[in-house]
Amino acid sequence: MNTKAIFEPVGHESLADAVVAQIEDLIASGILKQGRKLPSERDLAEMLRVSRPKLREALAVLEERGLVTTQHGEGTFVAALTGQAMLPALLALYERHEPAFFDHLEYRREQEGFAARLAARRSTKADKERIAEILDENVRAWEANDAQASREADFALHAAIVDASQNATLIHMMASIYELTKRGVFYNRSFLKSIDGSGKQLLDQHLALGQAVIDGDEKRAEQAALDHIDFVERSFRTGIEQQRREAMAEKRRLLSR
Repeated sequence: MNTKAIFEPVGHESLADAVVAQIEDLIASGILKQGRKLPSERDLAEMLRVSRPKLREALAVLEERGLVTTQHGEGTFVAALTGQAMLPALLALYERHEPAFFDHLEYRREQEGFAARLAARRSTKADKERIAEILDENVRAWEANDAQASREADFALHAAIVDASQNATLIHMMASIYELTKRGVFYNRSFLKSIDGSGKQLLDQHLALGQAVIDGDEKRAEQAALDHIDFVERSFRTGIEQQRREAMAEKRRLLSR
């Protein structure tokens, strides 16, 4: 994200309050997500065209309200607004508890279908351009057989579609869900690709989803999102069952020695 591009000069009536209002609006709308680092004090003051003392006054108000945190020597960051989705003990339990994964997919299926429908209806020219660029990144990563780039483009597309929904609550909540996904708690793209074979099905699903949003086709976008999560669920169920069969076959082989 080009952070500098999102800040605008403020008026002269109440500088500190105007700065607070602008940053609060960027956070509430989901443009500034938790963990995002703000520009340096000097750069931010210049962008907003306020003095550094007034900027510090505004940042102090935002910090008091729990919206930003200042880390000495590091800078100012948007605070963790949605909290920790799950504590480490629960995450570890979920990794050992297979049904939890499918509960997670069930939740994602409904939220992503909703997000895709809203994005198709509400996405702006800038949203569509961003999604088109990410679709190109998906294609390039697949053609290069670059697993890391494919993973990043995958996450970027889902996040961009949620952002294009223009629903602040959805944006913040799904950002928390995607953070778990990135950590590999509920998603193993390599495993999916092994089921898919070449990863072409995943690519085609992403292209269909992104293009439907760009075309503004709400029903097609929602169905593409649902179909994608359904594919993920079927793939994992197939893979898990295959692993079980292989484990049983290995036990039989050992017993027959």
